[in-house]
Amino acid sequence: MAKKSSKISLPPKGVLPSNPAEPWPWAVAAGVTLASASPRRLELLRQVGLDPHVLIVPVDENPLPGEPPAALVERLARLKAETGRQEAQRLGLPPRPVLGADTAVTLGRRILGKPADASEAHAMLRRLSGRRHRVWTGVAAAWPDGPVQARVSVTSVWFKPLSDLEIQRYVTSGEPLDKAGAYGIQGLGAFMVARIRGSYSGVVGLPLFETLDLLTPPCHFAKRPFRS
Repeated sequence: MAKKSSKISLPPKGVLPSNPAEPWPWAVAAGVTLASASPRRLELLRQVGLDPHVLIVPVDENPLPGEPPAALVERLARLKAETGRQEAQRLGLPPRPVLGADTAVTLGRRILGKPADASEAHAMLRRLSGRRHRVWTGVAAAWPDGPVQARVSVTSVWFKPLSDLEIQRYVTSGEPLDKAGAYGIQGLGAFMVARIRGSYSGVVGLPLFETLDLLTPPCHFAKRPFRS
């Protein structure tokens, strides 16, 4: 009797598996490396069936003079992915795609980074109160034998008007201190968000639509940020 082949053929891009036992198209990247210390990005990847190896690669995240937010997050995502790939090769890790990501919050033309302390977090939230802002997230994939490819997601977020007591209580929780824009939509900070237009996962820190597209061969790459 002829031996059956164990090779699994993936469906064409954009076609979901008809058999639940078949892998999703991005399952070829199940061994992905995440070049980020963010537990939120790790959880998002696990949400779609990936269990990445985490590699922390410190990079200078300061914006260049006059750098637009889309260019900033794409540059840093590419830098993190490429630095992660080089570090993985140096450590002798198995060849696998390396993901890098970066998020920035803008209010008008002003970029709001991570607050340095509670006082700065309070000031950021006071500026965001009752207004619309934008969250830009870049994601890049560095394959072992190919170029670094990147995508950018931009989402509009509307905050309800916040009282000083609400801001103070939220800042006291400690949640704002390690997040761009001084809030986390996936946590306690959700109470401030009246609505969004765009990618929820992008606001959390890793736009899954763009990420999985990068991990699904053949990849299609957008030249400009997707706007809903």
